[in-house]
Amino acid sequence: MLAATITGIHPTDPLAGLRVGEHPEPVADDGWTIVDVHAASLNHHDLWSLRGVGTPKGAPLPRVLGCDAAGIDADGREVIIHALINNPDWAGEEILDPQVTILSDFHDGTFAERVAVPKRNLVFKPAALSFEEAACLPTAWVTAYRMLFVLARAQRGGTVLVQGAGGGVATAVTMLGKAAGVRVWVTSRTEEKRARAVALGADQAFEPGARLPERVDAVIETVGAATWAHSMKAVRPGGTIVVAGQTSGSNPPLDIERLFMAKLHIVGTTMGTREELEQLVLFCADNDIHPPIHSALPLADAAEGFMAIHEGDLFGKVLLRP
Repeated sequence: MLAATITGIHPTDPLAGLRVGEHPEPVADDGWTIVDVHAASLNHHDLWSLRGVGTPKGAPLPRVLGCDAAGIDADGREVIIHALINNPDWAGEEILDPQVTILSDFHDGTFAERVAVPKRNLVFKPAALSFEEAACLPTAWVTAYRMLFVLARAQRGGTVLVQGAGGGVATAVTMLGKAAGVRVWVTSRTEEKRARAVALGADQAFEPGARLPERVDAVIETVGAATWAHSMKAVRPGGTIVVAGQTSGSNPPLDIERLFMAKLHIVGTTMGTREELEQLVLFCADNDIHPPIHSALPLADAAEGFMAIHEGDLFGKVLLRP
């Protein structure tokens, strides 16, 4: 079958380790099943894998890349794949499992015609979502859902600042927040992205670091070093900064005085649970939410999609169609 695989680690030239070609068919172990992939979406995690960032020790090569997909399972059902692979004996929340991995870390991922996944990882795909839209949800969108509603505890009438308007998490928070009656403000370096964010439902859009009309209840932070100082200043006393990324770099100075004097909450997260993915899927279907898609490419052109992620000039998700 056709697949996009990682063949080697190249920190400075990640696409050098990408190969698109024939790969062995997946095999379903006990408790697993095969899904015919109709659409898969790219994430920064896929590019980081090619760079060797966060790769678990002992990860095999070659292996198929890709965390997110929607398709048809062995019983003919339209499904979405939850991307976290847990120790079968783990009884707690999936994301806290010390042995949890993301699909494609050890097991072959979704950038292929077919993929093997645990049966418990399948979530029903409603007819209201296309396969392409559904494939956007399992990583960036479920992360956004958890950040906004579970950790930031956003409520109707509250105000949330989203740093960086174009990424998958940022667009998801904007659209989810609007549907829930949350006032969403965003920042972006470009006028075009600010305008597009407002068109998606943001109440206001600002240049990075701009003085805001008032402090916000929560900040959704995935940019990192470039926006961290602004995030610390922008949140109200007792407010929350939820962190799930560092696309501009890590280890910014932490204003410790502001942290304790304003009684701030700083919370980190990655991904979300299967239950949260189910809630997100229903929320999107019930509120007529359709994730924006930057581009949809044939699987054979996967390198073009990876280059788009690498260059970072995106608004919405990049999709691959096997």
